[in-house]
Amino acid sequence: MDHLASLRDAEPTPFWLDDPARPRATAALVGRAGCDLLVVGGGYCGLWTALVAKERDPSTDVLLIEADEVGGAASGRNGGFCESSLTHGLHNGLRRWPEEIGLLERLGRENLQAMEDAVARHGIDCSWERTGSLVVATEPYQVEGLREEAEAAARYGGKPVLLDAEAVRAEIDSPTFLGGLWNKDDVAMVNPARLAWGLKRACLDLGVRIHEHTPATSLHGDGATVTVRTPYGRIAARRVALATNAFPSPLRRHRPYTVPVYDYALMTEPLTEAQLASVGWRRRQGFADCANQFHYVRLSDDNRILWGGYDAVYHYRGRVRAEHDRRPETFATLARHFFTTFPQLEGLRFTHAWGGAIDTSTRFCVFFDTSHQGKVAYAAGFTGLGVGATRFGAEVMLDLLAGERTERTGLELVRRKPLPFPPEPIRSVGIGITRWSMARADRDQGRRNLWLRTLDRLGLGFDS
Repeated sequence: MDHLASLRDAEPTPFWLDDPARPRATAALVGRAGCDLLVVGGGYCGLWTALVAKERDPSTDVLLIEADEVGGAASGRNGGFCESSLTHGLHNGLRRWPEEIGLLERLGRENLQAMEDAVARHGIDCSWERTGSLVVATEPYQVEGLREEAEAAARYGGKPVLLDAEAVRAEIDSPTFLGGLWNKDDVAMVNPARLAWGLKRACLDLGVRIHEHTPATSLHGDGATVTVRTPYGRIAARRVALATNAFPSPLRRHRPYTVPVYDYALMTEPLTEAQLASVGWRRRQGFADCANQFHYVRLSDDNRILWGGYDAVYHYRGRVRAEHDRRPETFATLARHFFTTFPQLEGLRFTHAWGGAIDTSTRFCVFFDTSHQGKVAYAAGFTGLGVGATRFGAEVMLDLLAGERTERTGLELVRRKPLPFPPEPIRSVGIGITRWSMARADRDQGRRNLWLRTLDRLGLGFDS
């Protein structure tokens, strides 16, 4: 079968958002409003900030504004991997914060459990499955790396299971798999859009006021309050939490620290019982491969396969536009890779093909900042692992806004910002060279060229 034929009927829309359960948007803000806490952004980070603020103190008057609809951007169109790591994986955390990585790993596991508890407590129907996930080697040189990763994870409280080729193929059968590392406890699979919608409902139930189709157009201090303007109104807030992520921050000085990168995914039609049996996959783990240009893969609750990743595309000046969500050349590449991995599924078709922007920072994980004498807090840079880490980011922002020194705010991860990205055109050139170098390393036994080694020495960390 021509792999392009599998894309013939694919809808160019995110599978998760193509759901009759999608709630109606709330009305836009019109006129003036005041609040104790204003949250700007209706993705995971903003929703968790609003929810946790009300759970900490139900008397807090919380207002959340969202430029589009809640969950409409990265939070509603990602792969649904909810990981405990706060540092974009143990390797990245060990390299940057070796002295506090044990604490970071513990806080990450506590955060994941707190999310699971909140999903149960608020009755959020989001197909939460604590299946864990696999990292699979598809090249011989990657097998030793899995062994080293397993040893490191065990030192910091992880319970990974190292699998040889036969054992990993007993879990998920692909002729390309040469080994695997199964993290059984620290990853959950989730329907990402329904998680966002469930958080929205929980916020409304606790009294959070939510206005969608309400972008923040400006922000400035005004004595004891911060004033945020919107197209139809103005909000005076005692405190503000900014959770804009891939979209430009209302504070210009924050903008050089993140860039939007486009990620893409396909979703298959539901597998028949025979097709699913040909792959195995009885335990429903998600998986990703070890390459720099990696794929992430998981089953939906109706046994479709989501196949995403590989290409990460930056557009000049960091433009975030709807037309960038569709990239046929990437969809064709993903389809070809899919049937290389699962040749036994020849004839399967894709029903959805989509993309979206994620925010990345030069250290590949979240960072924080405050402004306006501590009345404004900011979290961004999650770099594709934000499903779980956004709740931790919400807790940190609320701690910072309260002026409290906590176990979280004492972290070097929280106290120090990453290096900013350079201005254009240097930014585009640098990102382009980095992408080329990472692809070359994948073709050359993982060997990192001079450019990547220089970035490593500078702490810029483009390693996944």
